Order: sequence, then structure tokens, then C-alpha cells
Amino acid sequence: MSDANQPQSPKFPTDPAAPDSPSVTSGTEALRVLVLAGSSREGSVNARLAALVAGQVERSGAVADLARIGDFVMPTYDGDAEQAEGQPAGAAALRERLLAAQALVIASPEYNASVPGVLKNAVDWVSRFRPQPFKDKQTLLVSASPSMIGGNRGLWALRVPLEHLGARVYPDMFSLAMAHSAFGEDGELTDPSLRGRLADTVDSFLALAEADTRYLCLQRRWYEFLGDESTAPVTQRAEG
Repeated sequence: MSDANQPQSPKFPTDPAAPDSPSVTSGTEALRVLVLAGSSREGSVNARLAALVAGQVERSGAVADLARIGDFVMPTYDGDAEQAEGQPAGAAALRERLLAAQALVIASPEYNASVPGVLKNAVDWVSRFRPQPFKDKQTLLVSASPSMIGGNRGLWALRVPLEHLGARVYPDMFSLAMAHSAFGEDGELTDPSLRGRLADTVDSFLALAEADTRYLCLQRRWYEFLGDESTAPVTQRAEG
């Protein structure tokens, strides 16, 4: 029998040390990625960038769940309102979408060199759930802006609350400058070098998220500093 007729092993087979858990994808189940546009404005360049990322996710063989922050309506966070009325439906819906995904991509605008209030408010509400769903979530940040900076300052500000909540924010970020003139009529980026860089960034992120999902043992040892070693037994990652 030729190699072409041999059964193909999955790209990332299931980690034999992984527990039986619904949060662990099998060797044949596709990675699911929530791609969230941090702007609900019609014609938003970040919504257009999120759509490009979702397309790249699908081309990679993963499943993209494309959403906008406007899909999750919630009031300004108020501790008294939370105690009296509980979590708003929009926050609960966003939490469910996060729990259903193994990875998260946020395409965020930059407002006054920082995070848009509506996006930060959503993070604050969702973080109140226990266990909170940002913990250990592989996360990629991208942005688009008409400015020459491309919204990059807002991404650095967004990293702070996400990393505080335990999200594994990917080191590389993608920022699209002069975004108002960067898209063609087909919705794609007109600059081939930018198209390639976005594809490479998304693909590299997905490879890491896939490995983290399949091989939990990669994340079960903790080293205090480079060169440190531990003989501690392999344990489950804590949730909460």
C-alpha cells in the first residue's frame, strides 16, 4: 500500500497524559477560536480586520466564531447592581462563547491611546464569573486604526487586565496602520506584505494554541527562573 493510502495521523494527536475533560479537544476535533471585534460601529475597520482573521482561522483548519462587542449588551459595571440583580445577559452570553472556545482573538480599536471603555467594561463584567473564563485562554491581540500607529498603544493597555486575569496573551501583536485605505473592495488587505504578516501571525498563534490544547502536560510545570528545575509531579492546571 502506498503512503498516500495510509491513514493520516492527526496534526496534533491527543496528549496521552491529558485527563478526560470536555475542555480538552480530541485529536480529530478542530480548534475553536472566538474572534471578537471590539467595536460595534458600522464600517469599523476593526470589524473588517476581525473578519480577515476569522477567514485565516478557517483556512488553517480551525473553527472561527466571529462576534462583535455590540452583540453582548451590558450596562456599566456596578457592584451594587451585580449583587442585587446578578450578571447581565450580555455578560453571560460572552462567557458562554469564551468557554466554548479554546482560543481568543480580539480586534480592538484604540481610544485616547488606551482600551475602548465598552471592551474594558465587558472584561470587567465577565471576570466576575467563577471560574472566570479568561484564565489560561490563549489570546491574540490585533488592531486597526487610521493613524500611523495602527492602534498599537491600545493593545498594550489591553494586555494588562487580560494578563492579570491569567490569559496567555501571545507576545506578537498585529496593528494595521492607515486602515481606512488598507482594504480593497474584496475586503482583503491590498498590501501583499501585510497580508502575509497577518497570516503568519495568526498561523503561529494557532499552532501554539493547538499545542496547548492538545498537550496540557507542556503547561503543568512551573519554573521560577531560567535554569531552575523541578522534580515536582506533573499536576493539573488550577482553574478559578
